[in-house]
Amino acid sequence: MMCLSKELPSNSNKMAQFQEVMRQQLESSMHAELEKLVGTAKGAEAEVSKKDFEGFRKLFHRFLQVKGPSVEWSKINRPPEDSIQPYDKIKAKGLPDYIADSLNKLVVVKLNGGLGTSMGCKGPKSLISVRNENTFLDLTVQQIEHLNKTYNADVPLVLMNSFNTDEDTKKILQKYTHHRVKIHTFNQSRYPRINKESLLPVAKDMAMTGENADVWYPPGHGDIYASFYNSGLLEQLIAEGKEYIFVSNIDNLGATVDLYILNHLVSQPNGKRCEFIMEVTDKTRADVKGGTLIQYDGKLRLLEIAQVPKAHVDEFKSVTKFKIFNTNNLWISLSAIKRLQEQNAMDMEIIVNPKTLDGGLNVIQLETAVGAAIKCFDNALGINVPRSRFLPVKTTSDLLLVMSNLYSLEAGSLTMSERREFPTTPHVKLGSSFTKVQEYLTRFESIPDMLELDHLTVSGDVTFGKHVSLKGTVIIIANHGDRIDIPAGSMLENKIVSGNLRILDH
Repeated sequence: MMCLSKELPSNSNKMAQFQEVMRQQLESSMHAELEKLVGTAKGAEAEVSKKDFEGFRKLFHRFLQVKGPSVEWSKINRPPEDSIQPYDKIKAKGLPDYIADSLNKLVVVKLNGGLGTSMGCKGPKSLISVRNENTFLDLTVQQIEHLNKTYNADVPLVLMNSFNTDEDTKKILQKYTHHRVKIHTFNQSRYPRINKESLLPVAKDMAMTGENADVWYPPGHGDIYASFYNSGLLEQLIAEGKEYIFVSNIDNLGATVDLYILNHLVSQPNGKRCEFIMEVTDKTRADVKGGTLIQYDGKLRLLEIAQVPKAHVDEFKSVTKFKIFNTNNLWISLSAIKRLQEQNAMDMEIIVNPKTLDGGLNVIQLETAVGAAIKCFDNALGINVPRSRFLPVKTTSDLLLVMSNLYSLEAGSLTMSERREFPTTPHVKLGSSFTKVQEYLTRFESIPDMLELDHLTVSGDVTFGKHVSLKGTVIIIANHGDRIDIPAGSMLENKIVSGNLRILDH
């Protein structure tokens, strides 16, 4: 036995050495493949690709180093009381006389890399009409223009596009030429998808069409720091006197510029300047998978469900232990981003996202999330904001809510109607017949009155006539082969409708 115990360390050392050699070989092979790919690029594309691949190489290196979950569950603590401030406390400070001075230090950044494919639309998601023929982008421009006109300020809009959305977005931007908003764009990086078996890029050259159509990906919104910095736009905005960015998803219609949070940021004493604010809000049963803030190794940190060991997933989803989640509305110091990029100190957990390509090939893409960098910034803070600041439109069920009379629209901003007695939004679940926007629109002759609705479930082949009113809990289920037409002018209150109801013209 004595002899065996002496051998164990050397065996484990050999294993570690073997793994290290394998890692080095993989990195070397990856490096060679990336060089080959860059060799097929021309002119300016080659320069951009070199910068992109530099970021990808760092990410790949870290991916090979990672062993097991990125958090030890026993080291997770609740954040200290003062690290997540209630919004009311921030609002109670009031506003200075010259809020325009603060606005002139701000840049609004919208994450605009996503396509509308999940809602059955081609092109950028930001170009889907959401209210009175206004798209997500229209509403964003209206909001910022209203701010600039009201306070005589100069808040620019920056769009982070991806190679999927850049061309279509730039065509549309011409329509805003005479609006009082300066609009800039920069592109997310383009990274190669990796073969799951060989861990090498699937792409054979830099082309993006034909065989190469699905071998590239934009690497998650955590790429904002590097691509913003590499674009030169970060430096330009700092030179213009800008200090903070307000970042949010373009499909979150609740993410408008909040003057109280902005004032809190710019009024901090110099030594205590807050470099990062994450807006969080109270979890409901619908948000159990959302990332949450924790205290870890003495720092505020974002914990995503992908990082949670399997044995603790139910605990993570619990509304009692983890009461808040990240809205992805973030306020970040521009000079801090510059410093962290130049020090190569931006540290975000890697999200490994498995995909299957059309031909059946299994690939992985390495991504990061913008909020995960919170632990790198000084004096980071969470602010527990009202739910109204989180109004994402991910599905046609969400679209129905924002198109309805539950919300009123003013200067690009949606607010809950004062005529609704309860401040909570109804729970709406539309079936697969409503998934695509075009099909969804044909099923409603007009959007129903939903002011008194609590819960709506619709399944199967269902259409709605004009001026329908829905109240309380309404469940409408057309069985396979059946069709239900809700007649014009109907009022359904706490009703279950099932079977076959068809109104025929005669």
